[in-house]
Amino acid sequence: MGEILNNLYNLIMEIVNSSTFYGPLFACLLIFLESIIPVLPLFVFITIIFLAYGNILGFIISYILTCLGCFFSFFMCRSILKGIFQKRVRKIKEFDKFMKHIDKISIPNLVLLIAIPFTPAFLVNIAAALSKMTFKKYALAILLGKISLVAFWGFIGTSLLESLKNPRILIVIVIMVAISYLLSKIVTRKMNI
Repeated sequence: MGEILNNLYNLIMEIVNSSTFYGPLFACLLIFLESIIPVLPLFVFITIIFLAYGNILGFIISYILTCLGCFFSFFMCRSILKGIFQKRVRKIKEFDKFMKHIDKISIPNLVLLIAIPFTPAFLVNIAAALSKMTFKKYALAILLGKISLVAFWGFIGTSLLESLKNPRILIVIVIMVAISYLLSKIVTRKMNI
């Protein structure tokens, strides 16, 4: 396990240090694409941005690109999939019940759902796009929810790298991740998602 973490640390630092521009620029592109391609590890890209540009500029860049990626995903799904979805899938009773819940979700609940680090952004984007939710409501929730999400992953990512040298930081990270995971489970159970 120590060797894997060491290799990950070396890879991230190589991306950050290999080029003052292209490595972090590539990470910026991947942050944007993560909202569309769910297998990309957002926390790694945010970590690279934070390490390359510092905490403040790294946060601003990561936040803007994460929000833009979500907006792009929303519009892409709404324009391409919504018509097909309305004709075929929404006729299924159970799925229609779920979508009515999404249609009526409050902004605070949506913000909370988006802010939880383990909530898959692409699923939120797709569900919002296929629902009757207005873009204004969706955008407000994204803009508010992503603040804590980006700050969380920036802290976790940079702290994880530091934890390779200081094990106490790793303990704090594990506790934070466990709490976030439990909160996501509680919220999804209460919202029947």
